[in-house]
Amino acid sequence: MAEGGHYDIVVLGGGSGGYACALRAAELGKRVALIEKDKVGGTCLHRGCIPTKALLHAAEIADASRESEKFGIRTSFEGVDMPGVLSYQQSVVDRLWKGLQSTIASRKIDTIIGDGRLASPTSVVVGDSLYTGDHIVLATGSVPKSLPGLSIDGERIISSDEALRLDRVPASAVILGGGVIGVEFASVWQSFGAEVTIVEMLPQLLPLEDEASAKHLQRAFRRRKIGAELGVAFESVKYTDTGVAVSLANGKTLEAELLLVAVGRGPVSAGLGYEDNGVAMTRGYVDVDPLCRTSVPTISAVGDLIATPQLAHVGFAEGILVAERIGGLDVRPIDYDGVPRITYSDPEVASVGITSAQATERGITVTEANYPLGGNGRSVILQTQGQAKVIAEATPDGPGRVLGIHLVGSRVGELIAEGQLIYNWDAEPADVAALIHPHPTQSEIIGEAHLALAGKPLHFHA
Repeated sequence: MAEGGHYDIVVLGGGSGGYACALRAAELGKRVALIEKDKVGGTCLHRGCIPTKALLHAAEIADASRESEKFGIRTSFEGVDMPGVLSYQQSVVDRLWKGLQSTIASRKIDTIIGDGRLASPTSVVVGDSLYTGDHIVLATGSVPKSLPGLSIDGERIISSDEALRLDRVPASAVILGGGVIGVEFASVWQSFGAEVTIVEMLPQLLPLEDEASAKHLQRAFRRRKIGAELGVAFESVKYTDTGVAVSLANGKTLEAELLLVAVGRGPVSAGLGYEDNGVAMTRGYVDVDPLCRTSVPTISAVGDLIATPQLAHVGFAEGILVAERIGGLDVRPIDYDGVPRITYSDPEVASVGITSAQATERGITVTEANYPLGGNGRSVILQTQGQAKVIAEATPDGPGRVLGIHLVGSRVGELIAEGQLIYNWDAEPADVAALIHPHPTQSEIIGEAHLALAGKPLHFHA
């Protein structure tokens, strides 16, 4: 076997966690090899975050053209040119991919394209070449999951991978799974003109979000005529002359052109030599400690491969943490409650911190404020509905540390960065109430909710 070279760090997987680790390690003077079987950027750039959000923006344009007359603007909606939408989507991906390749090259990182497999605690084999490193970082990511007995054929029964490449607007679709992926595709396809029904076995859409946020989203989806079967399990699917027939545990059968299976993503770890080389795993996920160290001292793991929130920005943070730890810097574990979460549907749902239900589970007594977007000038201009909910710890002296911020409405994803600062800096409602938010902006909803919790509401009806 040919000697591929020795490095300080060999990173297996060039997605968000892997390339972030490589970039930061190179900044710290490490010699780094980045091994990727496809294209650097991974799922987020090529099959996830970026192409999905491009579709969602095209969907927003479609809705705006249909609804422009209510703003006094006369226009017409003539349909969706899916090849044109896909061309726009790919142009966005290609531009970011080229920029990422340039950034990686500028840091003198060696990129190896090929299928890598862990050969030992200090080496990765790619084809006939062996790459050795003082430290190995596993970052092989995730792929769409299905359910037992449910086969994805890529044509009538599809995953998000096929949905992103679909060159037509389906006349109708059943979406199995009401998490982020299912909700976002439901929003896109409805805007493009499809008839959509979501099936979710838990009692709310976005099960990981606050119940109040889910209720606002569900009301908005009903207004948009997006169907939802909640608290109902999937039983089976069969082919019909025009598509599929989906049978549910409540006795209903839903017929549609397509079934999108959006029940989550599973780790890519099988057959890659992890367990063979002593890496402890649970249900396919690599086990790590709070600093992303595996059971093997020379191996770390980051991103969707470990059982942490499957978000690109979590991968970035974990990759940076590992690079800095290997580089000898003082690092702290990530507080995953303090990571912002966004669902880019219409309306958007954004949050940071814990939900009311989680507070109850943890035995924390809280006080809450819910500020409706109907009291916010910018939101009225945008014709969006929703709310800002702030959860704070209840203390004998009044509201204490802010524990959660939950937003629903158009464009609220752009606001949650402030929520992240409030949560992670242990701010109290009175601290935020003292800040002046610009008027008229949607950012005022965060200020108004904190003003209410601090006992001095402004544009607020109790």
